[in-house]
Amino acid sequence: MLEASPVVPSGSRPATSPRTYGPRSTIAAVLAVLVIVLMALCLIAFKHSLSLSGFTITGQPKEASFDVYRCGSSNVYRTGRTDASGTARVHVPFGCWDARPEPNDVKAFIARPDQHAPSTDRDAVALVLLSLVAVGSLALLWPAGNGVRRSLQARTHRAGESVIEARIAGDEARQWASYTFGFGAAATVLAAAFWFLSLANGAVRTPFFRFSLMSHYFGEVLNKFGTNVALFLVAEVVVLVWGLLVAMARLAPGRAGRPVRALAVFYIDLFRGIPAVVVLTLIAFGLRRSKVPGLSTIPFFWYGVISLSLTYGAYVAEVYRSGIDSIHPSQTAAARSLGLSYGRTLQHVVVPQAVRRIIPPLLNDFIGLQKDTALVSFVGITDALNQARIINSVEFNLSAITLVAVFFYVITVPQARFVDYLIRRDQARMRAGG
Repeated sequence: MLEASPVVPSGSRPATSPRTYGPRSTIAAVLAVLVIVLMALCLIAFKHSLSLSGFTITGQPKEASFDVYRCGSSNVYRTGRTDASGTARVHVPFGCWDARPEPNDVKAFIARPDQHAPSTDRDAVALVLLSLVAVGSLALLWPAGNGVRRSLQARTHRAGESVIEARIAGDEARQWASYTFGFGAAATVLAAAFWFLSLANGAVRTPFFRFSLMSHYFGEVLNKFGTNVALFLVAEVVVLVWGLLVAMARLAPGRAGRPVRALAVFYIDLFRGIPAVVVLTLIAFGLRRSKVPGLSTIPFFWYGVISLSLTYGAYVAEVYRSGIDSIHPSQTAAARSLGLSYGRTLQHVVVPQAVRRIIPPLLNDFIGLQKDTALVSFVGITDALNQARIINSVEFNLSAITLVAVFFYVITVPQARFVDYLIRRDQARMRAGG
């Protein structure tokens, strides 16, 4: 009896025919070229918008509006206004510039309208850095080229009926194309960021990233940032201990512990419900005005520590409680059966295991604590944010505040990576049975 042969739909590829991923590799190569061109254009626009030089114009002693043009150009590059003394500092790239009064301001005049903004070392540094970014974008050609090469090899192997080699080459082509898509997407986002910051000849970037101002005030803001660092270091130690004590009170056993549990719940609800800035204001100004010896005369720094510790102690207490509740009751029962007291059981059995499980949420709370140290500027403590606000009131530019944001970011990221390392190490130890 004859067996029926399987019916293969017309136009379909046999199941054993390996894929070469030629179209995907080709699209990835085209995408890599387009991303490189886009990155180059955006970097050129960003370099053009950098205000790395400048000149001072002088007019009549009154506030007058003016326009700035490149020498020989009729397009307005930037507008500005002189101060009461008739002067203004114009930040532009180096080269020849022409400053003219606005057409509607017929009474205004500008002395020495033609100015030359000199080249600076910062301009050379910016050119080198942006050139390195442009050259780095050429790395996209590596995965794109490998994808096309392996796709062609897969096609050759398939034509020679080397099925295994064709599948291996095709799979590698697919992987290289995926790398190109992934890194190309990241490069596109970076290019879009450079393009956005170069809009309106740098008018979008200048209020936040005036690099000359940031370098000038870097040391001054960094010095005041030490106050924020000291605040969260002291407060974190206090919060770790205080939060654990509140969590213990929240878990006090039996009827005798009911009043303690009620007080702990009231404290947690109270300080989780009140904004940290309100607590800080009440503590700082309330205790200062109370005239209580020993409380009304301490430095404002310690008012900040007390306020932040009270606020974040409530959050950390709940984190501790969730970690302790996650330990299986058999752990506690086994410890008690061995003769350990309730306190000893918590100290030696429950809490050590709970702390390992709550490292990520603890980190989130401590990152929030670090950021909230900036709130002390509202009660008169001269921290980094307060110093940056003073600089902003003088320079009328937010770059110093951007510098504060960079400082907070720089100290946060290493902590997050360190905690990730601790978690991976603990997971590896647990998988190994340690």
